Amino acid sequence: MIPKHIVTKLHTTTTRDYLARVNNTDKATAAEKAMQWGYDYWDGSRDTGYGGYRYDGRWAPIAEELISTYNLTNGSKILDVGCGKGFLLHELKTINAEFDVHGLDISSYAIDNSMETIKHAIKRGSAPKLPWEADYFDLVISINTLHNLALPDLWKALKEINRVGKKDKYICVESYRNEREKVNLLYWQLTCKSFLGVGDWDFVFKETEYEGDYEFIYFE
Repeated sequence: MIPKHIVTKLHTTTTRDYLARVNNTDKATAAEKAMQWGYDYWDGSRDTGYGGYRYDGRWAPIAEELISTYNLTNGSKILDVGCGKGFLLHELKTINAEFDVHGLDISSYAIDNSMETIKHAIKRGSAPKLPWEADYFDLVISINTLHNLALPDLWKALKEINRVGKKDKYICVESYRNEREKVNLLYWQLTCKSFLGVGDWDFVFKETEYEGDYEFIYFE
């Protein structure tokens, strides 16, 4: 397993008011709305999710770096677990129309409102049970998704990513290295269930025999 620094560059471009997140709204109610994975999470208030998850091209550099890092070529099969509206899949396909892209998301709303260019390639489902055969994909990615699973499902999801990926895997999850980052993550998150520090994640990776690369994003 190799630590990566791919999504962090995008993550750190956002300024977050952690105290406002817990002082200006009923955080528990906001989280309950967010975890329905519907309009409130994707396109409703910033208090309950993204505050409008609209395409703006910000995932293009991420796509380019994934292509370079994992030497993706014509015909490469790529799976994005927790793909949301499919912005990253769209960017991959835009860069190279010969990529065979696939997405999976639990949200019917996200799929219904996904990019038209790749909507046909997204299946509704959950990470603990991926609907593909073993060793099907050249690259399996999952960005800011797996920490939303409770530990038993997280365990299954990592094993499933191992199973369907015949070559490379890359996941990005929320974590913390110190008490300040732990508090900030607690204040900011709406959907996190596996609230794990770096050492905890390392333990989970080892015990599930996760074979791929990883990246942690922090709330500094």
